[in-house]
Amino acid sequence: MAASERAIHLTQVAARAAADKQATDLVAFDVSERLALTDVFLIATGGNERLIGAVVDAVEEALFHEGAKALRREGDREARWVLVDFGDIVVHVQHPEERQLYSLERLWRDTPAVALELEQSPTA
Repeated sequence: MAASERAIHLTQVAARAAADKQATDLVAFDVSERLALTDVFLIATGGNERLIGAVVDAVEEALFHEGAKALRREGDREARWVLVDFGDIVVHVQHPEERQLYSLERLWRDTPAVALELEQSPTA
């Protein structure tokens, strides 16, 4: 069973919100076959703790407008790896060092990737 259309839509909205706040290296995985708790993991990098907080806030606000409310938020205090669970999707925003150390992409590489339709900024 693949990720629901709702989960894919929320992933796209969350990815755009994260990218708008300068999150980098965004990837998403359809984990619905492996986990009963959620359909998609969205992973992003924030360059520092303050940026991670801004990205998380932007994602929460964007998904709230889509009718999705955060069920759980962890990692706020240190803001090195913040996880926000929206039910259909789980968003991980990590500091570059944590991203490299925990390598979630490696753990989930055998699950289908979810295409992120992020607009490319125009080049001058």
